[in-house]
Amino acid sequence: MPQPPRAWQRMLSGRRLDLLDPTPMDIEVEDIAHGLAFVARWNGQTIGDYAYSVAEHSLLVERIYTLQNPKTPAKWQLAALLHDAPEYVIGDMISPVKAAVGPSYSELDARLTAAIHIRFGLPAILPKTVKAAIKRADKVSAWLEAVKIAGFQEAEANKLFGRPASDVLDQISIDLRPPVQVRADYTARHAELLALI
Repeated sequence: MPQPPRAWQRMLSGRRLDLLDPTPMDIEVEDIAHGLAFVARWNGQTIGDYAYSVAEHSLLVERIYTLQNPKTPAKWQLAALLHDAPEYVIGDMISPVKAAVGPSYSELDARLTAAIHIRFGLPAILPKTVKAAIKRADKVSAWLEAVKIAGFQEAEANKLFGRPASDVLDQISIDLRPPVQVRADYTARHAELLALI
């Protein structure tokens, strides 16, 4: 009788993460930071000597979210940092590919997100207002990335993502750094926020 296809991945921490039934105990921030630091946003179609990683994007989204919501509790800042964490194992698919794949991608993402949230003391499903606020920060990040490093014209980015307020844009920038540096900064920021919860 043939074996069912393997649905787990071995992590560098030694954990074995079941992608179909992830448990919080099999999730480590070091694995997340490592994986995200090596996953390229925009399918790698960005300028610079280093790929713009999902880890770098996540740091930027958390910064934007905090600028837009200065009185937010640290737990929601942590949720913003972790907003794309499942991509450490499922990769970053651009929106057109996600649409083509259909609901199965969203279901896998939701299962991984819930396990990650529980692992770090967050609710499995975020409150709608928090999720919407993180999405707004994500759109600002997408606009900035599109215009600064992914070759979009501002008019095109405005149509796709909406033009962000200039007061936010004045306080943020895009960094292109080696994965090892981004990984360390992601892990450090995670620890800072976790200590505040």
